[in-house]
Amino acid sequence: MRGSAPEDEKRFHRPALRRSVTAVAAAALLLPLSGAPSAHAGQPRSDALQRAFTDAAARFHVPRGVLLGVSYLESRWDAHGGAPSVAGGYGPMHLTDARTALTRTPEFSQGSEDARGDGARPRKKVPSAAAKRAALPARLPARLRTLTTAATLAGLPAERLRRDPAANVLGGAALLAAEQRKLGHATGGDPARWYEAVARYGGQDSTRGGRAFADEVYDVMRRGQTRTTDAGQRVTLPATPGLAPDAQQQKRLGTPAAKAAPGRAGHAPQCPDSVACESVPAPYEEFGDGDYGNHDKADRPEDLRISSIVIHDTEGSWETTLKLIKDPTYVSWNYTIRSSDGLIAQHMRAKNVAWHAGNWYINSHSLGIEHEGFLAAPDAWYTEAMYRASARLVKYLSGKYDVPLDRQHILGHDNVPGTTTATVAGMHTDPGPYWDWAHYFSLLGKPFKATSGAHGGLVTIRPDYAGNKPVYTGCEKAGDPCAPHGSAAVRLHTAPDADAPLVKDIGLHPNGSDSTTGVNDTGARASTGQRFAVAGRSGDWTAIWYLGQKAWFRNPHHAPTAVNAEGMIATPKAGREDIPVYGRAYPEKEAYPAGVPYQAVSPLPYKLAAGQKYVVGDRMKGDYFYAPTFDLSQHAIVHGEDVYYEIQLGHRVGYVRAADVDVRRSDS
Repeated sequence: MRGSAPEDEKRFHRPALRRSVTAVAAAALLLPLSGAPSAHAGQPRSDALQRAFTDAAARFHVPRGVLLGVSYLESRWDAHGGAPSVAGGYGPMHLTDARTALTRTPEFSQGSEDARGDGARPRKKVPSAAAKRAALPARLPARLRTLTTAATLAGLPAERLRRDPAANVLGGAALLAAEQRKLGHATGGDPARWYEAVARYGGQDSTRGGRAFADEVYDVMRRGQTRTTDAGQRVTLPATPGLAPDAQQQKRLGTPAAKAAPGRAGHAPQCPDSVACESVPAPYEEFGDGDYGNHDKADRPEDLRISSIVIHDTEGSWETTLKLIKDPTYVSWNYTIRSSDGLIAQHMRAKNVAWHAGNWYINSHSLGIEHEGFLAAPDAWYTEAMYRASARLVKYLSGKYDVPLDRQHILGHDNVPGTTTATVAGMHTDPGPYWDWAHYFSLLGKPFKATSGAHGGLVTIRPDYAGNKPVYTGCEKAGDPCAPHGSAAVRLHTAPDADAPLVKDIGLHPNGSDSTTGVNDTGARASTGQRFAVAGRSGDWTAIWYLGQKAWFRNPHHAPTAVNAEGMIATPKAGREDIPVYGRAYPEKEAYPAGVPYQAVSPLPYKLAAGQKYVVGDRMKGDYFYAPTFDLSQHAIVHGEDVYYEIQLGHRVGYVRAADVDVRRSDS
């Protein structure tokens, strides 16, 4: 989540949220309760879930399109083998039982962090008191306990709704029908007249959240969807292009979501109208012996360009995360997104600098978005509602601040470089290999696809998320395999052979040891959407330039894990044996005025040798935001003349001086 230290919470081995019941259960799907037993009970028909929706809709008089639309927004119709989401939701209808699902997970393990990543003031450590887990309240909010209500309404045991997708769909239909009746509306009939019930289903404790949820559901129904689920079920929601919610029901739910929730300072949140957004301000306060928190005042983009957006996961629940952002002794980020319904909380204006990435240069030029979730818990899935709300927010911010929608500007926290050699090993690793970058960028309207033929010189990493299941270890206990799960990352080897060692990362493993399969070890991992220069091909294998070496990944023609691309590349200038790479783009010494200490630009432990090529993501002049005190009069921004290029160095980005490289098209 925030900051970085070798012992931080992302590297702390703790129990995962929940294991799948069994590998077989993950693939099995029971027939609808009203149907007869199959002659092939162990091999459910591929239309079993479709029939479950049809039967549940008929039984509880819910329009089938409404039921399918709600379920798609909650889970994309996946069952996840009976494992709960990060919000404690089960099954295709995301029926919540947080008391069962979430009580087993420690949150925010203790460890020192340096979220600022700036040597101009003392290291910002997170007090252990702030890192303690917030206990679940005696009475959970309604949004976290819908499963038991649904079980009662459907007349089924709660456990069956957790493990049986067909029963889960029945429970969801019963819950929707109950909401419709509470509102005084008749069941059945026109899908347009279910808008308020859908809003209540998705936003149990937030009218704004409910409206945004319902708007997304009706958008899905208008467009239609067809998908094969994680259990091999083919489900279709036919498109109804002319469908519009009942106007009176829309009017009763009030104004557009983002317009309705100003914070204490009177500012409406900086969010698109299409999401539910509220203000939960982060404090800018002085405390202790001249210390202050939990962010810095600035005037971006007037004084500093906003050039990237960093995607985080919280490693804790929504409630705990909001408690921490209000603590001036803690650290900060710009937004948090709730998994259950996609509700967004903004914590500070974009003009100010949050302490979130562990690299002060990145902090000065980025916005940080936290997503309720857990890196090392592959079965703790994110909802479609959260992915969609996040994508709408990022697309809005991208347009507002001219941030390109690509993987060198939309970064994971695990793509942020260390500032110096000493900090590389402690950088955070969220949102990790289970964040679905391909789906996320499709929602952003920028799907990853081939942009050239085989001679373009680049590849964009693009494995099939569901079918790409590399072995990871350490989710629950160091060395133990994680539960098999779809992944956005591919493994990188020293030779075109699955038995060849993984490539080395001398920053993460300075003793020269190989990279590992650890879920937090990013040393031999290329992630979906990242682009690399091709260094060779051999049969089903492709080599890329990565951390100063050739790195091979399996890329068979019949099941490719990358697509061809072209673009700009940087290569060491002719005559240079190798060149350094940096973790920040700071100005030259001569640019610093009196009173502002020079910030040395020390190279990272990686060298780029002659002939190697790296994809260019951005060009910038070096700058440095000097903010060592609470007193704004002592702040300064240093602008230099040295020009840098951001490159895709490895799993993380890096910076090279323009004076050290030649930049050209990859296909030239």
